[in-house]
Amino acid sequence: MSSPTSSEYSTLDTKSFLIHKVPPPGTYKVRFSGARWDYYLDVPQAGETIDMSLVLPHYRARNQPIDHRMNIFVGNETGPVKLKICRNVPRTRFCLEVAASTSEVTVWLPSDFRGSITHAGKATFSAGFVNEVLPSARINQKTFDIADEEADEDVVIVSTQGVVNFRMWDVRSCAVENPQRETIKRMFGRKRRTIESPAHWDFLIEN
Repeated sequence: MSSPTSSEYSTLDTKSFLIHKVPPPGTYKVRFSGARWDYYLDVPQAGETIDMSLVLPHYRARNQPIDHRMNIFVGNETGPVKLKICRNVPRTRFCLEVAASTSEVTVWLPSDFRGSITHAGKATFSAGFVNEVLPSARINQKTFDIADEEADEDVVIVSTQGVVNFRMWDVRSCAVENPQRETIKRMFGRKRRTIESPAHWDFLIEN
């Protein structure tokens, strides 16, 4: 997949929410801006760490198109990226693009995610992601063209030569996944499909 680099993205329309300095770790709201990006963070400094939670709005802003996806861009050249996408209502769809050179990227996606995920490089998937996000996600299924995507779906694009870690943000508890609970659900529950292959049962008792 050929995706623009962080420096290439910085030439796009970014009249609102243009940030070049890493904000301190914390929670930040994403608001409709009317520009190409509703939230834009591009960090050119080497070694800086991005660690933040981005909260999607639970309402439609004035002048915001009904089918608008909240467009988010986060770029970091060499420092790690830890990004949580927090959503309280499923009707707020989003398009997240993360561009990095060699950074390790960890992304928590809401458990009610529905849409496409495109990534480059090696990826890992947590138990919570496999349990809740994977069943409604299409991962690297085709050459990505955002114009082909349905407006009522979520879109995630991650471009890095480093490792990409996909995790789950639980919309019910409004918190990151509980690894122990999700692992147990994956081991003993009749839980969805897996990343590797569908389940094939030799013997199954279903209540």
